[in-house]
Amino acid sequence: MKTEEKPVISAPAVRTLAFLALLLGGAALGLSPILVRLADVGPTASAFWRLALALPFLWLWVALQGRGTPRAPGALLHAALLAGVFFAADLGVWHWSITYTTVANATLLANFAPIFVTLGGWWLFGSRVSGLFLAAMITALAGTALLVGPHFALGGARLAGDALGLLTAVFYAAYMLCIKRARETVSTALLMALSTTVSVVLLLPVAALSPQPLLPGSARGWGTVFALALVSQVLGQSLIAYAFAHLSAALSSVAVLTQPLVAAVLAWWLFNEVLALPQLFGGALVLIGIFIARRTG
Repeated sequence: MKTEEKPVISAPAVRTLAFLALLLGGAALGLSPILVRLADVGPTASAFWRLALALPFLWLWVALQGRGTPRAPGALLHAALLAGVFFAADLGVWHWSITYTTVANATLLANFAPIFVTLGGWWLFGSRVSGLFLAAMITALAGTALLVGPHFALGGARLAGDALGLLTAVFYAAYMLCIKRARETVSTALLMALSTTVSVVLLLPVAALSPQPLLPGSARGWGTVFALALVSQVLGQSLIAYAFAHLSAALSSVAVLTQPLVAAVLAWWLFNEVLALPQLFGGALVLIGIFIARRTG
């Protein structure tokens, strides 16, 4: 009697699935600034609730995996914990950045993370990228600049805030590289639960000491931060962590540039923020850059 063999998913199919998960994760992250604007707490508090409310769902995911969750070597668990440190620093520094400079400047500079991911992947892991991939990355970054560029203040440069915005990109790149390293053996569920727990512990005192409301003041406010937790953290970051196990860190960081594209479209739809011709052209460049990177990464 023949035993029925389970179908095996081919490597190209797995990569395609991972890439689709990556794009969906980037789109989910694109909802973050919309939900933050709708929240009735301050930006630092909304960052804290985004992580804190996601924690029960993430640890429930770990519990449901049970014995199926692989045990990871200490070095890889350390990478998961470091991911939480860098993610908390990313959120915290970004909020300080928008205090001193425009939101547009802070957002644009924070989205320069692919440059640092590519450099870090080359330095830490010896990852090589082709000239065509670099061209794709530059194309996507140029599109991001056009998306956000029209909102730049025409006044003098606010050096401190812009420097913090660029530092945000460094922290997010470090987070991505830690995720890539930890996903070699740590499951997506365990990785997200551990890193998010660390980020919550670090962000709590920052949110509590900030001069802004910490607790939502209405049912709608609680619903907004719950949506931020489920959509941005549980869904968005988990999809990205899953994809990192099957795709290069450089490709992943470029594909996540769908985030500002989605945010710009939603802001136009919900808040009547104008999408001028340069922004539409920038969105097209982002998509072209991602397509080229997908073909070469």
